[in-house]
Amino acid sequence: MPRCYRADLHVHTCLSPCADLTMSPKRIVETGLKKDLDIIAVCDHNSAENVAAAIKASRNTELTVLAGMEITSSEEAHVIGLFSTSDAAQILQDLIYENLTAGDNDERLFGAQIVVNEFDEIEGYNKRLLIGATNLTIGRIVDEIHRLKGIAIASHVDREAYSIIGQLGFIPEDLDFDALEISSALTIAEAKNRFPEIDKYTLVSSSDAHFLDDIGNASTQLMLEDPTLEELRKAFRKIDGRCVLSQA
Repeated sequence: MPRCYRADLHVHTCLSPCADLTMSPKRIVETGLKKDLDIIAVCDHNSAENVAAAIKASRNTELTVLAGMEITSSEEAHVIGLFSTSDAAQILQDLIYENLTAGDNDERLFGAQIVVNEFDEIEGYNKRLLIGATNLTIGRIVDEIHRLKGIAIASHVDREAYSIIGQLGFIPEDLDFDALEISSALTIAEAKNRFPEIDKYTLVSSSDAHFLDDIGNASTQLMLEDPTLEELRKAFRKIDGRCVLSQA
């Protein structure tokens, strides 16, 4: 029997150079539980190296962690990919690393990129320029996400920076997004009023949290049978009573 789940589908960890160092998988899970979330998705910039740790940290809790990544296209627009397993995210990560802007991360400019385990123990530092763009177009990224049976969401489309509308001025008809994300800065109603063209898409709200206090500041309520990617896909498509209920 479907029931209501509250989800924040865009949370960064300390692997993202712009995220706070306290954003470790274990702390994120603890905060998600305190914020009464049922589902979160870990979506670091151009990498999934902390996804498995976050999933492990959520075991034996009431919180489900979905594998994700936020990819920067060659147009410098952000696209979220959500996957049923960390292995699928790792496959996309390999392609992203092959096409990522060359160069090393400068921690003084962008911040550290910390890889940790489920116990918040540091495993290492990612030296790639994760804050940079890839050589992959938005269309190629969406296609690769779908090839891996994932869900493709256009990130924070209401923002001027790093959004598809901000970069292109519109959403091309041939891009098969499963949903569009509205940032915590606007309500869904406000976003529709400002961008009438988004009304035909499934819309979700997420926090894009880079700090622990921001987790759950924007979320989406979904009618699902279980907290799985396939159920999420059904909700986005309004199949078998699954649906997006509201945004908070």
